[in-house]
Amino acid sequence: MTERTDFLDHPRPLAFAHRGGPAHFPENSWRAFEHAVKLGYAYLETDAHATADGVLVAFHDKTLDRVTDRTGAVAKLPAREVAAARIGGTEPIPLLDDLLGAWPDVRFNIDVKDGPAARPLADLIRRAAAWDRVCITSFSAARLRATRRLLDRAVCMATSPVGAAALRSGFPGKWLAPTFASRSVRCAQLPISMAVSPLIGRAHAAGLQVHVWTVNDRDLMTSLLDLGVDGIMTDKTELLRDVLIERGEWHPRGSATPAA
Repeated sequence: MTERTDFLDHPRPLAFAHRGGPAHFPENSWRAFEHAVKLGYAYLETDAHATADGVLVAFHDKTLDRVTDRTGAVAKLPAREVAAARIGGTEPIPLLDDLLGAWPDVRFNIDVKDGPAARPLADLIRRAAAWDRVCITSFSAARLRATRRLLDRAVCMATSPVGAAALRSGFPGKWLAPTFASRSVRCAQLPISMAVSPLIGRAHAAGLQVHVWTVNDRDLMTSLLDLGVDGIMTDKTELLRDVLIERGEWHPRGSATPAA
């Protein structure tokens, strides 16, 4: 038995390897994730699609066409055909089950990309007892709601687009806090364009951490950290690590005392 943790209890700012870090290796590939883990990343960001036979893969697009040497919709292909595809012509598509098992101390921010992924993701979290190691996000409130309803226990959830719009609308954060808490929403994960001081303040007042994506510029990383964001997602994992080291804010996996 491992000691129970909270997904967000790592010392801030949190560093997320977006799709593993495609500035260095192909996106959502084993090589990208391994590289980020070797750098010391405690948080990996990835995506979830289910194959036609219900196998959960770490893959961003609905189809294989853009980044692999094969074509077709993931949800319409059996797992054996998806397994034959190669990212960039060389890298196999990882199974989410294998990723969770490979690094038991690493936490995964998982974007539910399609409705059919909700049930196998809930089953995986239950089977792996990964309740405290995952945060679920999606551009679809319906997918977030479906995943939450399929789980036996609360897990960390990010705001839906509706929740992000509520923060952007100017409602005081303390008014929104009870709704977010009732839905296990613990963080607002926002694009760079929304990461402005008033919205960050409202999110904090609502009891949420603020994580910004996808930040690949040194000066922008610095300005966002100065604004008080709680986490940054980046393709350039080496750059973000270096920026945080320079600021005395790099907390690699396994080396820091959890935040109070």
